[in-house]
Amino acid sequence: MGGEMMDKFREQSVRFGTTIHTETIGKVDLKSQPIKLWREGEEDNEQPTDTANSVIIATGASAKRMFLPGEDTYWQAGISACAVCDGAVPIFRNKPLAVVGGGDSAAEEAVYLTKYASHVYVLVRRDKLRASKVMANRLTSHPKVTVLYNTVPIETKGDGKLLGSLVLQDTVTKETRSMDVNGLFYAIGHIPATALFKGQLDLDEDGYIKTVPGSTETNIPGVFAAGDVQDKRYRQAVTSAGTGCMAALDSERWLEEHYPEH
Repeated sequence: MGGEMMDKFREQSVRFGTTIHTETIGKVDLKSQPIKLWREGEEDNEQPTDTANSVIIATGASAKRMFLPGEDTYWQAGISACAVCDGAVPIFRNKPLAVVGGGDSAAEEAVYLTKYASHVYVLVRRDKLRASKVMANRLTSHPKVTVLYNTVPIETKGDGKLLGSLVLQDTVTKETRSMDVNGLFYAIGHIPATALFKGQLDLDEDGYIKTVPGSTETNIPGVFAAGDVQDKRYRQAVTSAGTGCMAALDSERWLEEHYPEH
């Protein structure tokens, strides 16, 4: 569904005259004007392969995964990194689910999943939650939530098609046990794809691009950021699409102001 929708958006864009170049960029000089871009494999060349007066960065962020034994088999077949995206899927309804993590995101996702799950187990590596007091109280007081401290998953198992259980390990005693669950949700953070821009763009402590509040402007004129690469709170397709629209408008207005002859 998502892929098909993206293809339709692309077709519509081309129909209205957009020229699309699909390339991998391996190096950038954002502080030059025009902005210099080098395609992958051409980074050592003195001259850039492409230039632009304005650039919109929408490189996204990837959810951190644990890469447990069996994870590749059950990824998107019981294992997910987005409860809001996948929690309502039929395979999770009225089934026991597990969430890995001890922060606010894990608490929020676990409570959200109680709408669909028969029960939610929160697996916390340490002996306490990192979540705020309000979120921790909300989590631990929920009748459909059990927090398992000093506990981590070390293996995923199933029938080859869908996840059916986890092997858990006590981080203190190292003892292991099996627990039947039909869903495993990672809430252990995300990694924004900003390595290419370090030293040029202002990034926050987690590596996300800083933008001017209420806009998609970065610290470099003509460079704008949209989507998960600058949003570590919502991380939804609809919010990314919204900031994508904002970035397009911001870039268009900037170009009209600085390059009116074009």
